[in-house]
Amino acid sequence: MGYTDQRFDVNLSILFTELPLLERPAAAAAAGFTAVELWWPWIDTPTPDQSELDDLRKALKNSGTRLVGLNFYAGRLPGPDRGALSVPGEESERFRANIDVAADFAASVGCKALNALYGNRVEGVDPAVQDELALENLVTAARAADRVGASLLVETLNRPESPLYPLVSAASAIEVVDQVNAATGLGNAKFLLDIYHLSMNGEDVAAAIDAYAAKTGHVQIADNPGRGAPGTGSLPLEELLDRLKKAGYDGWVGLEYKAGDRPSARAFDWLPEKARPAP
Repeated sequence: MGYTDQRFDVNLSILFTELPLLERPAAAAAAGFTAVELWWPWIDTPTPDQSELDDLRKALKNSGTRLVGLNFYAGRLPGPDRGALSVPGEESERFRANIDVAADFAASVGCKALNALYGNRVEGVDPAVQDELALENLVTAARAADRVGASLLVETLNRPESPLYPLVSAASAIEVVDQVNAATGLGNAKFLLDIYHLSMNGEDVAAAIDAYAAKTGHVQIADNPGRGAPGTGSLPLEELLDRLKKAGYDGWVGLEYKAGDRPSARAFDWLPEKARPAP
């Protein structure tokens, strides 16, 4: 058990960022990985030119890596934003414009998980208004994801680093997942269980795994404190991943941590090379 029997993928929006986007899939492959994930790569636009989508698709294909997770447009991320779908006005309109673009791109590369970050609370806007808008947009996104055979992911973040983000417990994200599934009847909304974020919130991660493994569609890890590679903090990540597997989770585990002061290629020394290609 432990790390050697997991299906790892590398998040190319936090690792290998010293390289241009189109060079990162090959760098992940050179480090021994066959699967990657991405935040929405075009921060400034929800609707990039088709040529940019084609170039990314080609970079993935040429590197031999599979994209297994993709965020919908989420505003300035990295940056001050934490999603767009619950933000009234231009940002939620940009999210809606992105839905089919992201879903169609995911379909073109065989990606089966689309993450929809909820968005920050906005001063002067009734939270109930934001939640109503969020549910409307998530329902639309879930239907688009279903159209291409994908899951819609809803993620918990952590309050210390994202104080305006309302989903800062596993239970709060699960509530949204359940609302979306009830509204669509599709059952394809799932929980994105990020061990680092849950631990930063002070949650009992093992208890969250036991309670919500069946509703989990994707997992991400980083150690805590520091959001570094496994072994740089104090989280029992091997034990927690084993617990997930025993609870029935057999999906992807995204490596969403900071490389620190080392080149990204050295940020995987904790993981034997033979465990890096996805089984």
